[in-house]
Amino acid sequence: MKYKKLFIGFSFVLGLLLMFSSFSPSKIKGEGNINVLIKTTYGDIKIKLYNETPLHRDNFLKLVKTHYLDSLLFHRVIQKFMIQGGDPDSKNALGGELLGEGGPKYTIPAEINRMRYHKKGALAAARESDLDNPTQASSGSQFYIVQGKTYTDSLLKTQAVRITKRTLYAYFVNLAENKHYLDDYKRYVKEEKVDSIKYINDIFDAKVEKELPNVAQYKFTPEQTQAYTTIGGTPSLDNTYTVFGEVYEGLEIVDLIAAQKTDKNARPIEDIRIISVSIIP
Repeated sequence: MKYKKLFIGFSFVLGLLLMFSSFSPSKIKGEGNINVLIKTTYGDIKIKLYNETPLHRDNFLKLVKTHYLDSLLFHRVIQKFMIQGGDPDSKNALGGELLGEGGPKYTIPAEINRMRYHKKGALAAARESDLDNPTQASSGSQFYIVQGKTYTDSLLKTQAVRITKRTLYAYFVNLAENKHYLDDYKRYVKEEKVDSIKYINDIFDAKVEKELPNVAQYKFTPEQTQAYTTIGGTPSLDNTYTVFGEVYEGLEIVDLIAAQKTDKNARPIEDIRIISVSIIP
């Protein structure tokens, strides 16, 4: 998922096994978490920030305390997926203007944690694609709140394969032996060579498909399965984006925002503004 849209141990297989199983799920504890209130033109959303992702928590609190997020728009809204905001360019944007590239001149190191996943209401950090951003570092300000949808057990199996592929893709992108492909990709982006960009992506896709039968498949925990089959979410983003909080009040506002009409770039036709964000007890 781009902003405007989002190692290995003794052996390759063992490394992926460790990657998939190094964290165990746990229930959220109400005590000790810092809560924030996002006031929007459609109503209030209350969120708790996770202590397990301190870099993202502290950065978000810095944005709150400096009023960085106040008056910005939810500039990208996709029903049954997520609502996204945090682009400073959206504050005074004209109607229909393409948004999603703005933010501070820094990123946040990834804090991808298996026990924090993309169930409905999850707060997560937007980021550039793996080819643009091999370390999966997060945007300094852009975030999204998951709406998602519910899944059957069979559909979750399909999503598990997608997660396995995305994890493999990130692995290959980070291999030193593939650095020349990234260098070529950056040059093609500057030169706006669309076919060449696709060529690089196809190379990594082919590597993934070749290795896929040899690796352990991602498996959802019982807690994840229960969440995705009941309240829903966006499981395909697990293990590749940092989730650093969750909505505990105001999910109906997320649904309301997600239902609004949008243009071809997923920007709401009528502006949906973040009036303010503040810390609450």
